[in-house]
Amino acid sequence: MKKSRFSDAQIIAILKQGESGVPVAQLCREHGMSAASYYKWRSKYGGLDAPMISQMKSTEDELRRFKKMYAELSLQNELLKEALAKKP
Repeated sequence: MKKSRFSDAQIIAILKQGESGVPVAQLCREHGMSAASYYKWRSKYGGLDAPMISQMKSTEDELRRFKKMYAELSLQNELLKEALAKKP
């Protein structure tokens, strides 16, 4: 997963500037980012504060690890079933 250039606190600050009435185009120019990034952040992090974002990111990382572990265990299970079925 690609690491963001912006910290959680910076993202929150940018979103708060946008909520306060600063035009999105001006925000994007000031911070060197695209409007698509701003709107993606707004849909994902709108209404959250920095600790909540950190918690959400850690939960997403944990979920990603569990999905990978589940996939590996499922594959092992299928291989064991095939090996047992072939036994005479």
